[in-house]
This record gives sequence, C-alpha cells and structure tokens, in this order.
Amino acid sequence: MFKRKKYDKQHLIFGYLFIAPTAIGLFFLNIWPAIQTVILSFQRSTGFGNTSFVGVDNYKKLVSDREVWQSLFNTSLYVILSVPAIIILSLLVAVLMNQKIKGLSLYRTIYFLPVVAAPSAVAMLWRWLFNSEYGLINIILRKLGFQGIAWMTNPNIVITTIVIVGIWSAVGYNMILLLAGLQEIPKDYYEAATIDGATPAKQFFNITLPLVTPTLFFVVVTTVIGAFQVFDVIFMMIEPGSEAMLHTESLAYLFYKHSFILNDKGYGSAIVVLLLVIILVLTGVQMKLQKKWVNY
Repeated sequence: MFKRKKYDKQHLIFGYLFIAPTAIGLFFLNIWPAIQTVILSFQRSTGFGNTSFVGVDNYKKLVSDREVWQSLFNTSLYVILSVPAIIILSLLVAVLMNQKIKGLSLYRTIYFLPVVAAPSAVAMLWRWLFNSEYGLINIILRKLGFQGIAWMTNPNIVITTIVIVGIWSAVGYNMILLLAGLQEIPKDYYEAATIDGATPAKQFFNITLPLVTPTLFFVVVTTVIGAFQVFDVIFMMIEPGSEAMLHTESLAYLFYKHSFILNDKGYGSAIVVLLLVIILVLTGVQMKLQKKWVNY
C-alpha cells in the first residue's frame, strides 16, 4: 500500500509539471485579463492611464445607449444569418470529403486554405471582389446584364456582404472537425444499410446525422461563439463612420471603438462583459440541449 501511494504521488507531481506551462499561460493570458476587464468595467478612464471607480454607471449608460442596442442587433443578425449556413455547408462538404473521389487531398486543402490565411489578407481580398466600381463580382454581374451592387456601402445589404465572407472563412475549419467525427462512424453500418436497400438520403438522416451529433454540437457552440466575436472583417472592409458601419457594427467592434479610439476603456470593458455574458448564456443553453439530446 505504501509503494502504491508513493507511485500515485509521483504521477501526480509529474502530471502537474506537464500541465504547468499550459495552465500558467492560460491564467496570465486569458483568466487574469478577463478578471481585470471585469474590474475595469466599474471604472472610468480619467487620462494618462488613470482610472476612477464609478460603480455601475458604465452599465447604466450601456442599457440606455442606442448604439449598443444597434450593435447587439447587428451581431445577433449576423449570427442568425451565418451560423445555420456555416453548419449546413460544413456538414455537406465534410460528407463529400469523406467519400472516395479522385483528388480528395487537393479538395480538402482548397477548402481548408481560408482557415490558414491571414484575416487581414482575406478581408482585403474580399474588399477588392466586392468593390462597387472595379470589383470582380460586379464586373461579372454587368457582363451578365445585371446592375452592379454597392456591396459595402448600401446599408440594406452590407450585412449580407459580411455574412458571405464569414461563411467562406469558417466552413473549412468546421469541415475538418466534422470530417473527424464522420470517420469514427463504422463502415459496417453503411454496408448493412446498402444491403437493406436504404438510399443515400436515408443513410444520411438515419446513420450519419445521429452518430455525428456530438461533434456537430461542438461545432455549433464554437461557431456561435466565433460569430458573436466578429470583428476583423468589419474593421477591414467597412469605412468607419459611414452609414454602412452603423448597420454592421458588432459588439466586438464597439468595444474596440470605445477602448482604443475614444479611450474610454471602462465603458469598453462593460461592453465586452455584456458580450461575455451573452456567450456564456448561449453556451449553457446549448450544453443543456446537448445533454437532453444525448439522454434522449
């Protein structure tokens, strides 16, 4: 018994040593900045890096700020439009990439390229494609006899532009996750279903979809979190101060605006705390739904 306890203690020590670099990095790079942000949300910048405690004044201002509500609406609209499309397209592409087809590695690489590309480069590329005067998309539309579209300046459709870029950027990453889940499904199920005369559609809904659900729930959670944090595409593609910006400004962009442009880091921190609360609530709801689905 004594040797067994000593053996377990040694494993425990080595275990802590192995996870120490990651745990220390997680605390100082993620947890501690989050704690500081929450503390800063109860303060107000007074200049020269100084702050003063103002209690819940920032949160009172946040509730009555129309720009915050507009940004929350823009962010929610982006999530509603982009997340279902990302999930559906990612699943369809993953199913296709799980088939035995010629040039499979090349197709997988092409779909995954947007993930490894720099966000700024991606945004600049799409900004050129969506340009009203010399953008490739409008050139093609004019060749087909249609009128060019003001993709990045028309307030009524500018959110659609951001959604298209968001979908294009996220499908490749989710495809890899779903593909890993699909490859864990035993091939025997499909062979038995084929012998029984099941069509590919029935195999998808009765075998593929139920068995890939755990991975699909994870993809949904990460996609929703990523969609609520949309910033770089808006920052790089939309002109600041324009009417189009008013209809695309997200909570993450509003946080950047108040914290680093207007130098009101206390109010900016309150905005990002609001965003954090929304993400935590939605994640909790999704986890409960996943638990009910698994039990069902």
